[in-house]
Amino acid sequence: MEREVLVVGYEDAVLTDLAGPLDVFEGARRVRGGYRVRTAAVGGGFTASGVRLRVEDLRDVVGPVDTVLVVGGQGCWAAARDPELLGHLTRMARGARRVASVCTGTFVLAAAGLLDGARATTHWAYCARLAAEYPAVEVVPDAIFVRDGRTATSAGVTAGIDLALALVESDHDAALARLIARWMVVFLRRPGGQSQFSVRSDVPAVRDGGLRAVLDEVAADPTRSWTVDGMARLAAMSPRHFARGLPGPGRPVARALRRTRPRRGGGHAAGVRRRRARRGRPPVRFRVGRDAAPRVPPGARHHAGRVPGPVPHHGCGLAMRGIEWTWHSCSTRG
Repeated sequence: MEREVLVVGYEDAVLTDLAGPLDVFEGARRVRGGYRVRTAAVGGGFTASGVRLRVEDLRDVVGPVDTVLVVGGQGCWAAARDPELLGHLTRMARGARRVASVCTGTFVLAAAGLLDGARATTHWAYCARLAAEYPAVEVVPDAIFVRDGRTATSAGVTAGIDLALALVESDHDAALARLIARWMVVFLRRPGGQSQFSVRSDVPAVRDGGLRAVLDEVAADPTRSWTVDGMARLAAMSPRHFARGLPGPGRPVARALRRTRPRRGGGHAAGVRRRRARRGRPPVRFRVGRDAAPRVPPGARHHAGRVPGPVPHHGCGLAMRGIEWTWHSCSTRG
């Protein structure tokens, strides 16, 4: 079965929003077939990231198609006010199995009324605007991509690759999605609910190569029992020298630990709550820290964003010469 994917562009789009998903679907076609990928725009051409592209004229495209995917870019504001483009999107979406968008392409779908009553996301910088301008859309502000029924929307730029890989996996299987991800040398499809912000990008840059190595290791495995001695070995420093610069809350390594652990815990807690709600079960309360205090401390709320309740306890802590660092507090041990 051949699925026809129609990627729709417009003036002043982002080239990565177009090229990323195209490469994913074209890769799947080359390996296993099953896709016919087309690109179209009103008038048969548009500019993306300064590159002029000649494509099919959307006026001449007849359906039905399997998937309609709209790219993002600063031109989305004009595109969302273009009645001809919106009319053609509505026409093509009418017979499509699913409609999707990358980045601010969500605004174009919303302007066409194709996201009314659906959950959707967009680039983090424009989520508040999306919620304000289109109250009929339930905005999920911090997700890589969101799938809701026949609609699928993604966050900014490279998140379009994650969304396309998820669609390929849904159409075929995980093995094909993994193969394409390896070929494109990208992370194997970040989960849709993962934060748009990486912990590593939240932490200030450091010049010291040893500290950079520690930051990378901490971000990759935050639940490990990190000790001063172990981190000092990674940084090629003496434990005393390393510990002297570590404990302050503004220090890069401390911030990496404080931000990574609440985020992972908060995501787990939210996922458990959603699953229980879908099954009609009562909510469950999570406890935090080694003392299992039934509350979410301010630090955890600040770094994990909006946490709908206390984050779960995984027994994570950082032991440092008599000081126990938990996710949310410091307490001196005798």
